[in-house]
Amino acid sequence: MDYNTKNYTEQGGDKTVIAGTLEIKEGATVTGLPSSFTPAENQAPSVAEDITSLVADFNALLSKLKTAGLIEAD
Repeated sequence: MDYNTKNYTEQGGDKTVIAGTLEIKEGATVTGLPSSFTPAENQAPSVAEDITSLVADFNALLSKLKTAGLIEAD
């Protein structure tokens, strides 16, 4: 009987492939990942009463996401 695994480390240990689900349980730690994640500035819920105000709120949200690096800048 043949057995193929979805998750494996290549010979030499330089590459690990995870083709299944990686679940990190509460209390676990992960080291070595880039720590460049910056949360976006808070965007208050819109209270716009017209399209012009809604567009302004939406554009403010886009600007905050771009500044945080979560979406590409123009």
